[in-house]
Amino acid sequence: MKMTDNLKLYEATWKTMSQLLEVEDLDEALAGSLEIIVKELNCEAGAIWLLDKDASHLSSIYQIGPVDLSNISIENGIGIEGQVAKTGKSVMIGDLSADKSFDGTVFDDNGLTAKTVICVPLRNIRDVIGCFIVVNKKNGENFDKDELTLCEHISNLAAMTIAEKGLDVHLDEDKEVLASLRNVTKVYKIGDNTNTVLKGINLDIYRNEFVVILGESGCGKSTMMNIIGGMDPLTSGSLTVEGKDFSNPSDAELTDYRRKYIGFIFQQYNLMPNLTALENVRFIAELVDDPMSPEEAIDKVRLTDRKDNYPGQMSGGQQQRVSIARAIVKRPSLILADEPTAALDYVTSIEVLQVIEDIIRNKGTTVMMVTHNPEIAKMADRVIKLRSGKIASVKRNLKPLHATELVW
Repeated sequence: MKMTDNLKLYEATWKTMSQLLEVEDLDEALAGSLEIIVKELNCEAGAIWLLDKDASHLSSIYQIGPVDLSNISIENGIGIEGQVAKTGKSVMIGDLSADKSFDGTVFDDNGLTAKTVICVPLRNIRDVIGCFIVVNKKNGENFDKDELTLCEHISNLAAMTIAEKGLDVHLDEDKEVLASLRNVTKVYKIGDNTNTVLKGINLDIYRNEFVVILGESGCGKSTMMNIIGGMDPLTSGSLTVEGKDFSNPSDAELTDYRRKYIGFIFQQYNLMPNLTALENVRFIAELVDDPMSPEEAIDKVRLTDRKDNYPGQMSGGQQQRVSIARAIVKRPSLILADEPTAALDYVTSIEVLQVIEDIIRNKGTTVMMVTHNPEIAKMADRVIKLRSGKIASVKRNLKPLHATELVW
């Protein structure tokens, strides 16, 4: 082993140890460990799989790369990930296409061809509780034994932390896909120039979940939301909602889609100033066939006592709650929220987030929110990070926080 390889191993191990010791949230600690491995080894993708022994299958709680594995489960013993979890033995393959011992990885079935692989067990003192996997070095080279050793060291540290902090894994819930994006691209033409904002998005959105979308400005968050919301056409790929294809809808189909399927909550409240809170909600209710009663929608956002107030007579938080009432009165399948708390102070933000939390947990509604505030992501069932028009990572929160537990 070269001195430089030794240093890389020690440095990465130290970073992981610091991550696991300093981060109180176990989800964050495990995600940080995988990020260290993927960065140090310069990989295309990686995932952490945890084993639910009662169901005898593995589920991905965190993945890095352009593939959404959230609704995928692996039978223990099947595929590379399943075999590593079953046997407790590490696997390193230089050319997966030439190795007949394994039938590939889950990545292969979901849009990313695995060529070279390291998969190591997550092992605590007594047994194997899952596995780490990384695939494809970006420079095209194969993994080596030193890199396998690094993965094993980091995996052992992560497993020890899981054992110390405690983690009861039950990930076998059935999740119904509400909407799917497959290979979605978006290209804007400006004169002779083109700007590719989305570069092949593959993502499933499930019923009754709260999804938070994070990413730097310009990464494609709002563009993706606009496509899902029917406000911007995709360039290529497909969008299906409740099994119906809305990839290239006609104008009439698009209008019907926005009315029946989607509710919107924007940073700007967009209320009509000459209508009361109740009248603002009733106006939207009249656009659909089977709305919730406007009075019920107002009650859901805790504004019954302000229903006859005009927007100018209400605070920013109250106006935002009216906009939430307008979104839910249609009984939409999916609510899209674009920075709904950005213009609000902390106390008011928490009040608005409590309303959104109640809607998701008590009404079975799916909410997809774009935000620059990573603290809000701790409430989510899943956190999707975009980078440069692609999915950079998908993280499942094992224990989402309540709105009242957030601090920033």
